[in-house]
Amino acid sequence: MFDNLTARLSRTLETLRGRGRITEENITAALRETRVALLEADVALPVVKTFIEAVKAKALGAEVAGSLTPGQAFIGILHAELTALMGGPGTAFTLRAQPPVVVLLAGLQGAGKTTTAAKLARLLIERERKRVLLASTDVRRPAAMLQLERLAGQVHAEYFAADPLAAPAGIARAALERARSGVFDVLIVDTAGRLHVDAVLMDEVRDIDAAVHAAERLFIVDAMAGQDAVNAARAFGAALDLTGVILTKADGDARGGAALSVRQITGKPIVFLGVGEKTEALEPFDAERMATRILGMGDIVSLVEQVHRQVDRDEAERLARKVVKGKSFDMADLKSQLEQLQKMGGLGALLDKLPGAIQKKGAVSADQSDRDLRRQIAIINSMTPRERRNPGIIDGSRRRRIAGGSGVQVQDVNRLLRQFQEMQRVMKRMKGGNLRRLMSAFKGGPPF
Repeated sequence: MFDNLTARLSRTLETLRGRGRITEENITAALRETRVALLEADVALPVVKTFIEAVKAKALGAEVAGSLTPGQAFIGILHAELTALMGGPGTAFTLRAQPPVVVLLAGLQGAGKTTTAAKLARLLIERERKRVLLASTDVRRPAAMLQLERLAGQVHAEYFAADPLAAPAGIARAALERARSGVFDVLIVDTAGRLHVDAVLMDEVRDIDAAVHAAERLFIVDAMAGQDAVNAARAFGAALDLTGVILTKADGDARGGAALSVRQITGKPIVFLGVGEKTEALEPFDAERMATRILGMGDIVSLVEQVHRQVDRDEAERLARKVVKGKSFDMADLKSQLEQLQKMGGLGALLDKLPGAIQKKGAVSADQSDRDLRRQIAIINSMTPRERRNPGIIDGSRRRRIAGGSGVQVQDVNRLLRQFQEMQRVMKRMKGGNLRRLMSAFKGGPPF
């Protein structure tokens, strides 16, 4: 989401390299470029002005330590101000009310409220071990209730079935009674949206809130909405006592202005980021880590947390034991590792959390790498179990059959087999735990 902003800020910081000290002259030039970068990212003008003034005041009064360059000192100031702009530390989403805690989702049509309701339910079920009830009060959009019902089944939450002819506030009130009688921990209420803010929409969402006395009122905003997101945030903030913001479609090509503007406009923290279409694609928002990513410094902490959460440890340990014992690494093992990588969002999602310097070293195109990943899994799926166990038997005719079955060229099959052979050689060197050889073999990036 912040690729363009990160690239522009990186070029701006380059202008401070080689300078002996921070002066008003070089800071003014850097701030001018920073202002342009933020405006190009669709950050609201009042937010840009406030941000630039804060950075300038701190930069001109900054003492540069002997171990730092002016560029490094300026990065530190930008990092601190970006963190403060997006809410500062300690903005984690917590359910403090007595069960059932009512979470009300509000926003414009198309922002992704219904999908976000299911994502939030899944997160609460899997990470917080909560019993969640989902309810839809959207009686206008065709199949809105059916969509949420099906999503509830996917995330193992319960769904409150309501009469689509009933009043939205009545549906919410009945859902709350069901949550109480069913001893649910959380009730998530999905509300209707409009293409634009109007009085009818605001009256309806206020009536629903009054009916259930929501403990959490979350504003759902599309990261690609740009300046419209700011206008919608201001209107919903006036209508409801919002407690937080969820930014959706953060994995798209949005310029990121909404993330930097909404917090200041509403005065409420961003609590989650929607980073994909799947129900597991919801990440807790951390302002400090996001500021680090915007400045091209990566987010290794989030990457480690993601690995711990999504990697199959039993499978990883099985492969490790197999390698240490000197058993052959086969295509089934390779497929398992590729699927683990795919589950984590592919190389694109991982590269987004790596520092900019590391990304440049690898010179890897995230989109191309993700396509290659899907292609490789398709090729292995087209092999027979015997071929996966013993790839050495794959001759010319078998390669043509596998290529036809997976919809690729024979050259793609040949390339995967060559890469597999290299990985197999590396694994054989690992017999007995020779990690140093493994790391040297992987220098320059993974072989796939």
